[in-house]
Amino acid sequence: MESNTAQKLIFVYNSDAGFRNRVVDSAHKIFSPSTYECSLCNITYGTFAENRGWRQFRRHSDLQMAFLHRDEFSKAYKSKFGYKFTFPIVLVESSHGLDILIRTEELNALKKVEELIVLINERTAG
Repeated sequence: MESNTAQKLIFVYNSDAGFRNRVVDSAHKIFSPSTYECSLCNITYGTFAENRGWRQFRRHSDLQMAFLHRDEFSKAYKSKFGYKFTFPIVLVESSHGLDILIRTEELNALKKVEELIVLINERTAG
C-alpha cells in the first residue's frame, strides 16, 4: 500500500445523512438492535455518542480519514464507472482511484471497535 500521506481512508456508513435519519437510526439501535443495518455505526458509535476508543484512535492516527453516509458518498464520488459498493465499507482513496480496504462482510463480522482498529492498522502498515 502507498504511504499514508498519499492515501485517505473513506468510511461509508449504511445510512443516509440528516437529523431525521440520525433520530430514526438511534431509535432503531435502541428498540431493534439486531436488525440495525450499519455495523460500522454500531462499532464506532453508541446510541448517542462516538465510542471513546474509536475517538481516541481517530485523534491519534496519522491516517487521513473521511466519514460519509451512503447518500453523501454517492454525491461526492459520482463516476462514469458507477462505483458498485455495498455499505458499510471502508475504502482507500489514492491517486489511482478507490480500492476496498474492509468489505461489508468483514465489517459485519466485527463485534468490537478494537477489532476494527487492528484490521485498519494491519492493512495500512507499510
